[in-house]
Amino acid sequence: VQLQASGGGLVQAGGSLTLSCAASGNIFSINVMGWYRQAPGKQRELVADITSGGSTNYANSVKGRFTVSIDNLKKTVYLQLNSLKPEDTAVYYCDARLIVPPSFEEVYYWGQGTQVTVSS
Repeated sequence: VQLQASGGGLVQAGGSLTLSCAASGNIFSINVMGWYRQAPGKQRELVADITSGGSTNYANSVKGRFTVSIDNLKKTVYLQLNSLKPEDTAVYYCDARLIVPPSFEEVYYWGQGTQVTVSS
């Protein structure tokens, strides 16, 4: 199983970006997919996550500005980042809790990071 993230880049403050992360491989089902971020010198923190049923969870710092969504058929999670601030600058990582054969138990996966840089 692999998670492939894309969509990062350089944007001015107030701008927008869309990140996507696609899961591939032998996956039976998705429990949760989401996004973390890590800024230089800081710990990795949860940004947002979403269950396959559409229940969402956001960090307080991004509520009202970021939107997480999921396409279960494509096994892809998206993060729409609006009204970006310089403090949103970080490497953004996707994660997933998936049900995979042959055990059909939940397994936790991380994707590679994608850099988001917001200039002031």
